[in-house]
Amino acid sequence: MKTRVTDLFHIQYPVIQGGMAWVADASLAAAVSNAGGLGLLAGASHPAEEVRKQILHAKELTDKPFGLNIMLMSEHSADLVQLAIEEHLSVVATGAGNPAKYIPSLKEAGVKVLPVIPSVAIAKKMEKAGADAVVAEGCESGGHIGEMTTMALVPQVVDAISIPVIAAGGIADGRGMAASLMLGAEGVQMGTRFLAAKECNISRTYQQMVLDASDSDSVVTGRTFGRGVRSLKSPLSKRLLEMEKNGAQFEEIEALTMDSLRKAVQQEDLENGSFMAGQIAGLVHQCQSAKEIVEEIVFQAEKLLKKYS
Repeated sequence: MKTRVTDLFHIQYPVIQGGMAWVADASLAAAVSNAGGLGLLAGASHPAEEVRKQILHAKELTDKPFGLNIMLMSEHSADLVQLAIEEHLSVVATGAGNPAKYIPSLKEAGVKVLPVIPSVAIAKKMEKAGADAVVAEGCESGGHIGEMTTMALVPQVVDAISIPVIAAGGIADGRGMAASLMLGAEGVQMGTRFLAAKECNISRTYQQMVLDASDSDSVVTGRTFGRGVRSLKSPLSKRLLEMEKNGAQFEEIEALTMDSLRKAVQQEDLENGSFMAGQIAGLVHQCQSAKEIVEEIVFQAEKLLKKYS
């Protein structure tokens, strides 16, 4: 299972773990990297010194490459870019903004840049800006999403740019990985599947909701404002949808969702937590180690690709 992605990031398998805010800590990222994939720490809205502690912990847990996911809308994003350079990280993945102004300094320091993109137009901009690869993320994903599906987005991005494309959204097993590679992607990124990893330190309530989810148990809120977020059905998502239906202002929605992901991850707050997960949660039925997850998916994909080659 060698692609340009494995060569680029110096990993065994082209499997990247999503840098999920409040979820992707040193335990999970190191476990995925030790399994042969690429683990990502979540920068989220955390200050640099707090993230540095996670980086140092991850370095204690693995000698394999791992990276940092930076939400560019965070007030700490510039500090996190500098932190990634200081700590000689392998990769910086970016979302929620344009990383163009940071790319020269990151690449000069030997840090690979991996933006998450929702469209062909943005993929082209990222290639022009100097990104090393892109994650083409479909709206099946959990968390903040665009409008295009993975199956429609990935092949169009592959045709439009020359740098490697990593598929994300609706992938949780070897069938999804094989399909992504057939569409032209050279790797996959998964978030929801790793919510069920034994090394994932989310609340037991959150993890059980993922394991119990069916194919129709996720909803998208915020589309009214062009800021769609996919999560599992919950009292909070029900309130949000009702508010949007009744013409609530964005400020009202924002106030209600403030800190809601942390409430789900750390506090098991069923009433006020946002339990972000993708549509593929209905395919995730058991907790496994990150190593078991990665190796199972790669084995399944290789078997399928050989069968139909």
